[in-house]
Amino acid sequence: MGKKIACVVTNMFEDSEYSEPAKAFQEAGHTVVAIEREKGKTVTGKNEEATVSIDESIDNVNPADFDALFIPGGFSPDLLREDERFVTFAKTFMDEKKPVFAICHGPQLLITAKTLEGRSATGYKSIKVDMEYAGANYKDEEVVVCGNQLVTSRDPHDIPAFNRESLKLLQ
Repeated sequence: MGKKIACVVTNMFEDSEYSEPAKAFQEAGHTVVAIEREKGKTVTGKNEEATVSIDESIDNVNPADFDALFIPGGFSPDLLREDERFVTFAKTFMDEKKPVFAICHGPQLLITAKTLEGRSATGYKSIKVDMEYAGANYKDEEVVVCGNQLVTSRDPHDIPAFNRESLKLLQ
């Protein structure tokens, strides 16, 4: 039975960090729902190699309707975390111990949601100190799985490991 995955994404996301995991999730029978401020708009990756058509507005979604949360990296998480609606949405998944998949700069949204304290995680090297200040046990590894809930990776090179561990949690 396929799971329903919420993906919070906006312009300037890291192209491969959205498209490769989303493809892997879909090929495994899961549904990825792209969520942004405005339903129906198209957002573009920072390398302009990928575009995402937004399925739902953040105003019209409820975390209870989803099995997992996916946060691609790039500049997208930093742009989303200035909007309290996305912060609250991400916090709910963490608080309810639903699977959360965050790659590269994705953990920035979790930092702002104040949900990394005491958790093992990784992320892009430039946010290592931010994650440590947020109370995370930062590990410089291709993929870190914490508590059968949180899957984090550092950068596009880690996508195969990120996809593998994320898919395991969706089984």
